[in-house]
Amino acid sequence: MPELPEVETVRRTLEHFVTGKVIRDIDVYYEKIIRNVSIDEFKRTLIGKSINEISRYGKYLIFHLDDVRLISHLRMEGKYFIKELDAKKEKHEHIIFYFSDGSTMRYNDVRKFGTMDIVLKDELYTNSPLKKLGLEPFEEEMTASHLKSLIKHKSVAIKTALLDQSIIVGLGNIYVDEVLFLSKLHPTTPCNKLKNRDFDNLIENSVIVLNKAIKLGGTTIRSYTSSLGITGRFQNELNVHMRKDEDCEVCQTTIVKTKVNGRGTYFCPTCQK
Repeated sequence: MPELPEVETVRRTLEHFVTGKVIRDIDVYYEKIIRNVSIDEFKRTLIGKSINEISRYGKYLIFHLDDVRLISHLRMEGKYFIKELDAKKEKHEHIIFYFSDGSTMRYNDVRKFGTMDIVLKDELYTNSPLKKLGLEPFEEEMTASHLKSLIKHKSVAIKTALLDQSIIVGLGNIYVDEVLFLSKLHPTTPCNKLKNRDFDNLIENSVIVLNKAIKLGGTTIRSYTSSLGITGRFQNELNVHMRKDEDCEVCQTTIVKTKVNGRGTYFCPTCQK
């Protein structure tokens, strides 16, 4: 599944190719991707408008089109591709945006789990999927004290809490494992057992891990690649995730895999006691 760094890579790639372009027409081949409006309203709202900007919040892409916002979540394997008008339609291209300059932007999704919502620009954070999300690690308000106030009374495992997008947004399974390793925290540690320094470390290391992953284009796991086939390189920098039975590069202890709340979890039993 594309996580925050992968989605940021997609955003930057798309921004380069589609900013300023006007949507001339739209073909929708799988209607369930569009959630909160009818297909006719989807087309009527977007056709004729220009893409002024593409932003991101957590794992959501946000296309800024005049007075409306198109919110796209890639889910498991959603991808965007830029192609010429006469390019053959592929099997899993479910929505095609035709631009006035003759190019197209195509949403490709093998599993069809991706979603698109349209909201007015003034309702982006009040009447959209974004309204239930917490803060990103990068935001000034996401301090150690803020994180502590949200989870200090919880008895759930710290990994479970960090995966909760209503608490902190943008940390997926891969990156939580890496953040916990750098923070020297066992993934099953109850939130109410954390020390003040742990909250400081969690925020600091979340920023470090995500920034590094963004710089390297994200992590390629299984079949996910970003728009235009760009493949991330952060998988070459992983300390614990996907490294079961390999030696920890810090202490040479064998990395183990377990499950925390149903999620595959990797950690070093020495570094993360």
